[in-house]
Amino acid sequence: MATSARKDSPELPDFSLLKRLARDQLIYLLEQLPGRKDLFIEADLMSPLDRIANVSILKQHDVDKLYKVEYKPIISTSDQLCFLIRPRIKTVKWICDVANADKSAGKFRRYKIIFTPQKFYACETVLEEQGVFGDVTMDEWSFYLLPLDDDIISLELPEFFEDSYLAGDLRWVRTIGSALHLLHSIYGPFSNVYGIGRCSKMAYESWREQAEEGDQKARKSEIGNVFVIDRDVDFVTPMCSQVVYEGLVDDVFKIKCGCVEFGPDVSSSDKSIKVMLNSQDKVFDEIRNEHFSNVFSFLSQKARNLQTAYDKSQGMDIKQMKTFVSEELKGLKQEHRLLSLHISASESMMKKKTKQDFQELLKTEHSLLEGFEIRECISFIEEHINMQVSMIESLRLLCLLSLTENGLLPKDYRSLKTQYLQSYGVDHLLTFANLKQSGLLVEQQQGETLTVMESKVGKLVNDKTAGKLTECIIYTEAGIFISNIVLSGKLTDAFFSLARKSNFRALSRKLNLVPKSDDEYDLRVPKDMAYVFSGAYVPLSCKLIEQVLERDGWAGLEEVTKLLNGNEFAVTGKNGAKTEDQRIVIVMFLGGCTYSEISALRFLGREKGYKFIVVTTAITSSSRLLEALLGNHL
Repeated sequence: MATSARKDSPELPDFSLLKRLARDQLIYLLEQLPGRKDLFIEADLMSPLDRIANVSILKQHDVDKLYKVEYKPIISTSDQLCFLIRPRIKTVKWICDVANADKSAGKFRRYKIIFTPQKFYACETVLEEQGVFGDVTMDEWSFYLLPLDDDIISLELPEFFEDSYLAGDLRWVRTIGSALHLLHSIYGPFSNVYGIGRCSKMAYESWREQAEEGDQKARKSEIGNVFVIDRDVDFVTPMCSQVVYEGLVDDVFKIKCGCVEFGPDVSSSDKSIKVMLNSQDKVFDEIRNEHFSNVFSFLSQKARNLQTAYDKSQGMDIKQMKTFVSEELKGLKQEHRLLSLHISASESMMKKKTKQDFQELLKTEHSLLEGFEIRECISFIEEHINMQVSMIESLRLLCLLSLTENGLLPKDYRSLKTQYLQSYGVDHLLTFANLKQSGLLVEQQQGETLTVMESKVGKLVNDKTAGKLTECIIYTEAGIFISNIVLSGKLTDAFFSLARKSNFRALSRKLNLVPKSDDEYDLRVPKDMAYVFSGAYVPLSCKLIEQVLERDGWAGLEEVTKLLNGNEFAVTGKNGAKTEDQRIVIVMFLGGCTYSEISALRFLGREKGYKFIVVTTAITSSSRLLEALLGNHL
């Protein structure tokens, strides 16, 4: 089992204040439209809203009926309509249609639009163009941060990934800056801020602008360090199969806003049930970060312990039985219910993964990560595509192959693309264009080749000994060629370009992302963060965080940041002994974070005495990222 927390681990701040602030602001905005009103809520805001203000709270503040935005004529008879929406053109146009339909029917109503987390100029432009700008009032609900658990906070902005890394639309950067500013205002000041990635750098600059405009009050800091990272710094990690319990539950059942819906096969009834997954569920809290291979043995032991606790009631006298019933029985029944639920969920996941030949899939992934038996891996992917096992899984394997091999060879790219289109349809031509645009699945250009000797090339490129004659042997698909290169202070641009583009293999070697060991990895007693991927791979994102915290900055990681295309930054304050607040670290993922990364950071925190708070634009996974890029989705 995973290592227990260090005794000197700091206490986490209380993030319930974020919920109270969001609820109070929403109530204030609703009261700006006095009297009874109907509230229309955008579909993807319903779950987050329920975590902030449930139906009874809304009804206490004159909300009569609630509707989901469905982009069709409305049936509301209320004289006042309030719309709680994201700043999306499609939704604003629908509201314009509602207002104009009322005008045509001679019906007078008052309309209020509450944009969250902010409104964009484009939305106001649509209102003007549709002739309803003067008929509506607008407000912003600054709902930036939703605490999902003690150490997980989400902005619930899944569109950030598609907008930023596919469309190149950076409109959400200021939103991220505002979220950082809110955290800084309540829990700061932050001693050190580190980051890497283009969006991260811009978000930091946006936050600093907002901080300079506001009041600077001296107060005791609760959070010392902040690390902001772009998702495109590490695309490999979300493309790997999740094998920790929480990650598998997300992959199979889809955790939405901290809640999962288990079907009848898990609930042992004819109905589905919704379950909140957080640290309040004591059974879940103990297994969420465990490798799935350890979960059944833990649950089995838990069941035996529970039975022993029940057996204690045998032979009790009346007074003891009364104490047992009043103090212990309710807790035991709750634990029994949760235990049954997680055992059923584990059995269901095991059945589904067994059908997919999960072990063979993991073996292929591990080979790709290690750079071995690539031809066999391609054959496996081809079989996976041609048997139509899973459209998303096939794409995921293609992306993992491309990311680890610095792109596919032209003949492999054309062959695999053709087979995929034949299996899943030609509408996925756009999917391949989207994947190329985002950098997830690309074709090697002429002269670019990733080889098993790439590590030697990378070593040569980064060798700073000037004037040294080096002979480098590069193995290619076509054969072998030998190149003599003179290092006279700097390498030729062409050769430097070759090595710099071979990112994953070079990064893997420099950061030891693929642990080398002759001994079998003991998943019951993990020794590093690689356990979240069965000991085969340490998440690049988490390794970067570990290295930067150890070094108090990017010093000594210049070669790594060069391979990651730069955009790193570090703003450090006072040095010296680490105070309590400096051992609490916010890690902000821009573009999504996986449960595997969260588990890895929790492990790192236990080992090093840190407490990590993961703030993310959304919880993500390979399926969520790829579904956002599907051609038929767009």
